[in-house]
Amino acid sequence: MDLAERVLSGDKRGVARLISLIESEDDEAYVQLGKLHSHTGNAHIIGITGPPGSGKSTIVDKLAKAYREIGKTVGIVAVDPTSPFTGGAILGDRIRMTDLTLDPGVFIRSMGTRGHLGGLSRAASGAVRVLDAFGMDIIILETVGAGQSEVEIVSHAHTTIIVEMPGLGDEIQTIKAGIMEIGDIFIINKADREGADKTSMEIQAMLGLNPNKPEWVPPIIQTIARKGKGVDAVVEKIEDHYKYLKDSGMFEKMIEQGIREELDIQIKSQLGRIIKNNIDDKTLEKLVKDIIDKNIDPYSAAKFVLKDIEDILN
Repeated sequence: MDLAERVLSGDKRGVARLISLIESEDDEAYVQLGKLHSHTGNAHIIGITGPPGSGKSTIVDKLAKAYREIGKTVGIVAVDPTSPFTGGAILGDRIRMTDLTLDPGVFIRSMGTRGHLGGLSRAASGAVRVLDAFGMDIIILETVGAGQSEVEIVSHAHTTIIVEMPGLGDEIQTIKAGIMEIGDIFIINKADREGADKTSMEIQAMLGLNPNKPEWVPPIIQTIARKGKGVDAVVEKIEDHYKYLKDSGMFEKMIEQGIREELDIQIKSQLGRIIKNNIDDKTLEKLVKDIIDKNIDPYSAAKFVLKDIEDILN
């Protein structure tokens, strides 16, 4: 039985093994993902992002438990900073969700960014597809928490949640372009701290700056996640947003856009592997030296490399 068959049969070890192959960019991983493709597209993917310290992992933990209480299975992909020593994820979220790991209806995977910008790991989208094919009803994708650059999550999630908290010391943060523009739901966590209402008003003001009048107006929910307060309201709004996407036809458009972006990523990724496998180091070193010596410019050098690849492909 190959890994795809093991995933479809409900084998958690098969899921873990395949995700590991995806992380290591093993060619076999892409073969197995191809076999799983027709079994994907059933999960509701929820993206959670926001600044470090806002309590994202606690919210993920509480949301997972809330969904389990209503009988839904949950997959969690938590992207953490990469250890400079081991190359693996540090601050692994499984440490903070030990009771969830014992639940047969939950699968948690932590992975490092490995230098990838955008708050996600290169392997995150592959892991999500594996968990989708595995049959998870809900997949929660938590970003590394690096700040404004984490807009990539909107390409992977159906519902994107932005977690903020009072007292971050930079109120202007809430009206900056970028991460604040991608939220479908806003959470003000640690709302028992001073300034929660002020933070809510600032986000409300930012949303009011949108010149368009969207059909879906992002709700702002105050939570105290460590106590479980406000979590049920978040689940309710997540379900409302999912219904809105389905009823409005936005869901199909979102899926199409996501597939276009994934195809673009895969073409560039596979082209990069072809170049790496077929252009020897001596050729690249000579090109680097020629560029330094001003014998050739980087644009022309790149065209030279791609011409060689074109000849190989033909």
